Amino acid sequence: MAPLPRFTDSPALAAEALRADGLVALPTETVYGLGGLASSPAAVARIFATKGRPATHPVIVHVRDSTAVDAWAKDVPDTARLLVDAFWPGPLTIVVPRADHVSDAITGGQPTVALRAPSHPMFAAVLTELTSETLPAPGIAAPSANRFGQVSPTTAAHVSDELGTHLRADDLILDGGECAVGVESTIVICRERDVVIARSGGVTEAQLREVVPVADSAATRSTPRVPGSLASHYAPTAQVRFVTSNAELSAVRDELSLNADVGVVCLACDSPAAPGHWIRLATPASVEQYAREVYAALRRADELGLTHVVALAPPDTGIGTAIRDRLQRASS
Repeated sequence: MAPLPRFTDSPALAAEALRADGLVALPTETVYGLGGLASSPAAVARIFATKGRPATHPVIVHVRDSTAVDAWAKDVPDTARLLVDAFWPGPLTIVVPRADHVSDAITGGQPTVALRAPSHPMFAAVLTELTSETLPAPGIAAPSANRFGQVSPTTAAHVSDELGTHLRADDLILDGGECAVGVESTIVICRERDVVIARSGGVTEAQLREVVPVADSAATRSTPRVPGSLASHYAPTAQVRFVTSNAELSAVRDELSLNADVGVVCLACDSPAAPGHWIRLATPASVEQYAREVYAALRRADELGLTHVVALAPPDTGIGTAIRDRLQRASS
């Protein structure tokens, strides 16, 4: 059996591995990413191979701060600069016209690039370690550190469990603890006068509207492909049943009444509505806690060998919108 990749808590060692075209699983405030230098074709190719990711599916380039935007993009709309000033570092990804040197492998062959500056101090430290005269604005391509379409990891142990046998012994997992947000970044497509939300996430629509106009995404026919936008995504082996009300929960309860291998994810206030023999995978006290725990709960369902997970969604406001999006895709 091949040795598993090494754990480390050293950003300097992580940067060294990246310079050598290695892969490093990196903590962000959202989920762990599988990182490689965005300027290295060999590293980017390994990311896609390791994840089993389709070549047409773009990846996000993670940068240190707003000064790096013009190194990776051109003709940047004012809306993008306003959002960067308001929310970076943080869980917001901007989609803007790509610079000429950005490879098709990064963008999925599209004329746009997705950029984000994570707020996790370890990720920021790795980017600082990489910064030099020859690499003044380093970028790390880092989709979530899991096999394509499966549940995103929010701890270093999740990464090792899922990708350990797919990584080389000289790759690294940078252990930065549990992710603080727990669901992926919000992705916005930046246009001259407004933005389109392509994926809900850690920055809410209400927060965006305080800074820039937000277009109705349902009325927008043509937008670039973005990460995490497929109908089926974030899915465990267990079948996820996504419900939005106690009435829907009752219907599923009757349907699964004879099935003992059922787990439930819901707010603590909703837990009494679920049958007592269902396994409580997560009963968070708040919507924010729900976001932090939802992926770990889906992973636990598979560890326990459950056949079904019933997920009662939180209210469709704030980060609850992002949670509903992930559960809907997991149930597909």
